[in-house]
Amino acid sequence: MMYLVRNSKLKGFTLIELLVVISLIGILAALALVSYTGTQKQARDAQRKSDLKQYQNSLELFANKNNGLYPSYDTNPTSLCSVLGLGSNCPDDPRASEPDQDSYRYQSDGSGTGNPEATEYVLWAELENTDEYWTLCSNGKVGATTTGIP
Repeated sequence: MMYLVRNSKLKGFTLIELLVVISLIGILAALALVSYTGTQKQARDAQRKSDLKQYQNSLELFANKNNGLYPSYDTNPTSLCSVLGLGSNCPDDPRASEPDQDSYRYQSDGSGTGNPEATEYVLWAELENTDEYWTLCSNGKVGATTTGIP
């Protein structure tokens, strides 16, 4: 009768087993990175929507104090901060410091002097997760659009 004798000095994993495990770890890491990046974009888009809502609330308070008129501007909202009384709490796009990212935008009818003489306005921000703009209007309409932004 023949017996097989195992060499007790041979312990460990084969090269194939190691390559399979390393490949699986690499694939899982790549999937996690892609998912994480998408989640970050969604979070920044949610921040943009929240910031525009804060501007809208401030504009409505301004109009209540000024006979229903809004500041007459055609600029980015950060220049509105002093007029609206936001001071250092002026929200800005989470990626506004990057050269290819626009800040939030505000446009109203009127002369553009900043005086309370506008009857309509539109606020918008470019969304990162889609090729759309999130828009808030003085008439209460809110939503995503791909056209109609000046």
